[in-house]
Amino acid sequence: MAQLPHDPDEPRRPAFDGPPPTLEEELAAAQAGAEPTPSIETVNEELRDGLNRCPKCGSTDIQLRASTGQLVCLFCRHEWQEERVEEEFGLGHGIEELEGTVIASGAADIRADVADVVTFKCGGCGAEVSVDTTHAMNARCHWCRHTLNVNEQIPNGAVPDAVLPFKLTKEEAITRIRDFAGRRRLFALGRFKREFVPENVFGVYLPYLVIDAHAESQYWGQGEVQTRRWTEKQGDNNVTYYAADVYQLERRVAYVVDDLTMEGSSERATIAKDNTNNIINTILPFDTKNAVQWNSSYLVGFNSEKRDLNVEALKPKLEDQLLSIGRSQVQGSLQKFNRGVRWEQEKIDVGGSRWVAMYLPVWLYSYRQRSNGLLHYIAVNARTGETMGSIPVSHPKLLLASLTVGTVLEGVAAALLVASA
Repeated sequence: MAQLPHDPDEPRRPAFDGPPPTLEEELAAAQAGAEPTPSIETVNEELRDGLNRCPKCGSTDIQLRASTGQLVCLFCRHEWQEERVEEEFGLGHGIEELEGTVIASGAADIRADVADVVTFKCGGCGAEVSVDTTHAMNARCHWCRHTLNVNEQIPNGAVPDAVLPFKLTKEEAITRIRDFAGRRRLFALGRFKREFVPENVFGVYLPYLVIDAHAESQYWGQGEVQTRRWTEKQGDNNVTYYAADVYQLERRVAYVVDDLTMEGSSERATIAKDNTNNIINTILPFDTKNAVQWNSSYLVGFNSEKRDLNVEALKPKLEDQLLSIGRSQVQGSLQKFNRGVRWEQEKIDVGGSRWVAMYLPVWLYSYRQRSNGLLHYIAVNARTGETMGSIPVSHPKLLLASLTVGTVLEGVAAALLVASA
């Protein structure tokens, strides 16, 4: 096979030195004597005893005021918030200096043998109180009414490093969901319109892993530059041909990513056929720079899901996303190849990454379509208000609309032909 010419405008790169090692090979290398994985300790030491007290009066009756994004004491009405993790743990800088895989304590591996039920000794009266982290992160002492919260980072995925508080109130979310559905009512299923109750929206904290990384990626492929284009008559048809110069391409780019978000729940990360939960990705991004240190009082009045994916399971997905980012970075150097570029090989070298587990806030409205069992969602980013969702449509209405539009277009075309005649 003839060797394709290199693009004369680009420097030659070293030859491709083989595909990157597989995940199994990396794990074997790590077990063969690599240094232990470094970590960042993010436990909120002030709350380890399970009692989240108001700093002003000492009450444990605390919840989030979504309109301000702050915690409020329901006894003395004092408001405050935990420290931002960017400053508290130095996450806002040093990405270029990262080496290996740095994992914050809330993102550590989940142990399957750890129970979901956590027992506390109440600091108010000494009674023992159990909290089932599968369904809640706090409970009241049945003797003294103190609220006990799960703040210790037990290895079951329940407690992350940080939480991004709700900002939009439920009333604001209802308004956005009502507007979103209202703009699509024309073709919506009749049953959906009759059963649409946006007041049934609920707030949920979804588990994510937020990643900082620096990487270098390489790409090899072919690019075409068109040199000539012509049309030939073949029977009743005109056939267009073109001629092009084909070049062998090599590109290398180094870059940094800051606060890349990836789902920490396998159920959310998987695009299922029986629901539309992948719409969560359409309401990104979140302002994760404003996330604060974990305090379970932020979860009072909201639902939450536990993380069930570990860092190692998500590394292949991270590499795929980094390769995609790299391809977009080199796009500006490919403008001359007007017939397009086809990448044939690619390689990624992640110099260092930092993983932080975080709860992100979403308002959700769900509706199950009875005819096919499909579960539709409308989701609202509880920080930015970005709204996206799935509405069950009436196929007869869509067919009628397409026929009506087609008839109108045919009538306009006929009128134009008569006018031109």
